[in-house]
Amino acid sequence: MGEYHHNIDDKSRLVLPSKFRNLLGSNFIVTRGFEKCLYVYSIAEWEKLENQLKTLPFTKKDARTINRFFFSGATECEFDSQGRTCLTSPLVSYAGLSRECVVIGANDRIEIWDETMWEEFMTDNNDKMSDLAENLFMDVNF
Repeated sequence: MGEYHHNIDDKSRLVLPSKFRNLLGSNFIVTRGFEKCLYVYSIAEWEKLENQLKTLPFTKKDARTINRFFFSGATECEFDSQGRTCLTSPLVSYAGLSRECVVIGANDRIEIWDETMWEEFMTDNNDKMSDLAENLFMDVNF
């Protein structure tokens, strides 16, 4: 959970908050995410996603496409002694990461956003949250 603002340096190194580092462990996976952000998974969560993707029928074009999307961008990463991880240039380019980044907790993963793109996402979706919640949770009682 949470939203944190950090800078990516000229060598594509980004500090992740210590609470996230503790959850991820020493090695973790970074890959392309939807909405032009990056998804960060612990090895255990990545294995769950990997197993789900394996169940998709190989004969379906959409299944092949989604597998290519996630697996071709996936990189196993680790932290250096200062809590930074080095992101690959294709991932930095895909997410449009410039200097200021936003790192958020998003249930089973962490997301890394370019700050401007995150602000645009929030602005574009802020007024829709009530409708989204109503549509997604129609049959759920809280």
